[in-house]
Amino acid sequence: MITKSEIEKEIEGKGNFIKIDKLNRFLRQAQSTDVKRFIFLKLAEIYEASNMPQESAKMYNHAAISSITFKDKIKYFIKETEMNVKAGDFQNADDSLKKALGESNSSQKEGILSEVKEFYKKQGELYEKENKRGQAMRIYEHLAGMRLSDDERFNVREKLLELYDKTGSIRKFKLLKGFD
Repeated sequence: MITKSEIEKEIEGKGNFIKIDKLNRFLRQAQSTDVKRFIFLKLAEIYEASNMPQESAKMYNHAAISSITFKDKIKYFIKETEMNVKAGDFQNADDSLKKALGESNSSQKEGILSEVKEFYKKQGELYEKENKRGQAMRIYEHLAGMRLSDDERFNVREKLLELYDKTGSIRKFKLLKGFD
């Protein structure tokens, strides 16, 4: 039976793709849930560092499912949501958010929603800085459909108006602005 320290030693100093290969092999051999969760988390970190957010999201999902405590499940489902937002996969982001909310109590729900809204805002701002206006619009349009405070709704509306104007989406601009 393989241990966490043996896994760490085996992948130490290797490139990301070698690590991924070795970890996947260890995953097939792993018998304890604890070791499997450790491998899922290592893979998630490597995929995230390699700019592969969809793969990272899958690993965080597996880690959440194999977790015992509600706190860990929530933490990994939130991380899965973040990775899905980075991947632009809003359907899976919504699904993983629902899973996190399902594991939380009423006092945790507001914090989770706030954290997820921040993921969307940060990703939208990143796309704006990179001049990826179409992707930024998709982020803000999805964010506009979420439960927002009046200030947040105003800020999202302003960002969308600016992006619609810059991209020449006149119909959407006029619709949001309130024209015919």
